[in-house]
Amino acid sequence: MNATAAQQLEKCIEQLKRGELTEERLRELGKTLEENGSRRQTLLYLQTATTSVTSDVIGMLQVADGEVSDGPFDPADWPYKTVLDAINAGWRVIRFPAQLLSSHSPDLHVTCEFILEKWE
Repeated sequence: MNATAAQQLEKCIEQLKRGELTEERLRELGKTLEENGSRRQTLLYLQTATTSVTSDVIGMLQVADGEVSDGPFDPADWPYKTVLDAINAGWRVIRFPAQLLSSHSPDLHVTCEFILEKWE
């Protein structure tokens, strides 16, 4: 339940206590809850060389609408050059990176992976 629905619920409880709760008010709350239930989570995995949010993105993967995508082939076409760019575009960090050995490079360099989310 998002803040708007939670706030509406609290107002309904206050109105109920005062004997002012109406059917119309409950229907408004129901509509808000229904709209929130149709939202879907989108995940964005961004790999960087360091744990800094300003570090350049060196790999990405997105999960949206039940589909997994590596994004554009050319890194120049990736939508975000840094994690901070993604945050400024409305993505919310849900996990800060743990350092991982990359299996994608011959020298097994350390990469850091941020996981971000949006609800749409």
